Amino acid sequence: MKYYVAAALISALGVGAAQAQEYNPDPYTTSDFGGVGLLQTPTARMNSEGHITIGYSDTDDYRRTSITLQVFDWMQATARYTDFRYSFYSDDPEFSGDQTLKDKGFDLKFRLYEESKWLPEVALGFQDLGGTGLFAGEYFVASKAYETEKLGVFDFHVGLGFGYLGRRDNAFNPFCEITDEFCERPGGFTQGGGDVEWDKMFKGPAAVFGGLEWRTPVEGLRLKAEYDPNDYQSERLPNPIDPENPREIVVDSAWNVGAEYALNNFVNLKLGYQRGNTMTFGFSLRYNLATAYQIKLEPEMRDAKYSTTSNFSELDIQRLSQDLLNETGYRVKAIATDDEQERVTLYTEQIRYRDREEAVSKAARILSNEMPEDVKRYEIAELTDGLGIVQYNVNAPYYKTAARGERFFRDEHDAISIGHVRPSDLTNNEQQVTNSGYSFTPKLSQAFGGAEDFYIYQLAVMADGYYDFSPNLKLSGEIGLNIFNNYDEFNFLVDSQDNPLPRVRTRIREYADNQTLWLQNAQLVYTGQASSNTYYALYGGYLERMFGGIGAEVLYRPLNSRVAFGLDLNYVQQRDPENNFSFEDYDVLTGHASMYWQPEVLPNSLIKVKAGRFLAGDEGVQFDISHQFDSGVSAGAYAAFTNVSREDFGEGGFTKGFYISIPFDLFFVRHTMSRGNVAWNPITRDGGQMLNRSINLYQTTEARGFRPAQN
Repeated sequence: MKYYVAAALISALGVGAAQAQEYNPDPYTTSDFGGVGLLQTPTARMNSEGHITIGYSDTDDYRRTSITLQVFDWMQATARYTDFRYSFYSDDPEFSGDQTLKDKGFDLKFRLYEESKWLPEVALGFQDLGGTGLFAGEYFVASKAYETEKLGVFDFHVGLGFGYLGRRDNAFNPFCEITDEFCERPGGFTQGGGDVEWDKMFKGPAAVFGGLEWRTPVEGLRLKAEYDPNDYQSERLPNPIDPENPREIVVDSAWNVGAEYALNNFVNLKLGYQRGNTMTFGFSLRYNLATAYQIKLEPEMRDAKYSTTSNFSELDIQRLSQDLLNETGYRVKAIATDDEQERVTLYTEQIRYRDREEAVSKAARILSNEMPEDVKRYEIAELTDGLGIVQYNVNAPYYKTAARGERFFRDEHDAISIGHVRPSDLTNNEQQVTNSGYSFTPKLSQAFGGAEDFYIYQLAVMADGYYDFSPNLKLSGEIGLNIFNNYDEFNFLVDSQDNPLPRVRTRIREYADNQTLWLQNAQLVYTGQASSNTYYALYGGYLERMFGGIGAEVLYRPLNSRVAFGLDLNYVQQRDPENNFSFEDYDVLTGHASMYWQPEVLPNSLIKVKAGRFLAGDEGVQFDISHQFDSGVSAGAYAAFTNVSREDFGEGGFTKGFYISIPFDLFFVRHTMSRGNVAWNPITRDGGQMLNRSINLYQTTEARGFRPAQN
């Protein structure tokens, strides 16, 4: 799976990005596991939406690296790797060498009740979902804070844990009182991980845990103390490095204590003393992605003036078009009027502004100042790849009286509405020009948690270009140049083994090793509209690094609707990793029926469901859910469930991953629509893999998406 290098990610964590105002950090810190908590235990606390923490902790036996994101103000997600310092990855040195065992885990925490004057905050959490189950547990926890005038804030926490958080067995399991099924927790661990073990949840022994965090009057310093619900007597430490002296975790005390100090708004350091015999340490990097903002050096919106242009023939169209491009990001492709010249339609392409409202407001002001006073309606028709996306209609008389302050209680935005693009044959318009262009982009391909090496990667420079034969017909291509990679460490070379699935993605080493310079893709794409709400694309060529062929996509997307439906069908053949222009014998018919939904109950979120046939010929469904913060940064997760058995799929159980998409205009003083993606793909296997098409009609028509209070 390929990921763009978000070089600006460091800036997103607070280094180098100019902020509109001073950053105020969220008050709550994370535990050794990641997620807001004390040391080994969670609390009910949540930071504000968009808060991200990258943490590291060392507790001797375990070294944990985690990323915690506050997806909503009521939901927290954590992805984590635990390094077993005294255990090998496997008992076969030819398979994994001397790499220590890495266990991946995923946690979720949900707020059930927000703290009030008299009642505590309450949360429900799940630890190590979909991992091997080594640290799996569930819990309820409550938190109540007391703020003093001179001594700081005392935050008390108490919880009830199950599984890993219930091993001290110092409390009764209330679910066991309901039914005997919850009295015993099934044993064993999921070989290879990947399954959510629903049958174990809230079962077996339970333990009370709790503690105190004191946010002291000393700025940045907090002290922590907790009662640990784990007695560590059931800890599983496989494949010991020293088989003659296997590691055992000794516990001299159930109490853990620690201190955490904020060096600045972005970096925390922590020390602890746990189990009565172990010094621990760690650090965290923290930021809020939702509040990220870059000051722009863009032209200000023009003052409202009266136009000096008496009729349309006197209008300097070339200068007007250049002003719109410079100040609003709208590239004018054509201008049309009605017979009376009371309606002017500008057919444009938006190339810089993600925030269409800002761009349209600036454009409306320019048009009101420059267009003849007798023009009654301005229409800004936005096109992409020759497709009519959305049209912004400006009631000129209403807008001008509001902008000039000639009528009270009138707002400029009330004069602007949206609609379908007015049809126009741009191919016959003399102002239509043929476009071409190119760009260079760094790109990172990566995978985590492999047996051969924890981190497998390739850094390359990608050069892409395009040529428009017409507004609807485009030739595009991309070339990659390897900078460095370590895919020679990737040992999943099962050509000589009995592999139940075709090798559609696990052959990545062959492509990375054999090609210093390669053709990533080269394709001809034709786009069109069957109606104002129905779009289609036909394409063929080398579609991605591993596959080429032909395909088609259809998308039904009503304007300003929460729901859209799509269908794609592709006949593809595997490309030869040793020859950019040759193909191998493997071919497959792959495609999916798709539904896109922006649910009202989850504002600024998108749920995608794709059902069909994947690249390996397996059939099933992929679910993808993402949430976009106010800054434009979005975070999401996906999982594919197919008819491939766990045994045939291999380690991981099913294809899944997480990603963060970052708009580059958070790091530049000029607007840009470019984005970078940073993703976590736990392991690469062949089941549930999709074709990486460069054309995606849902993304192309992004401006048609639902916007609250849009006219």
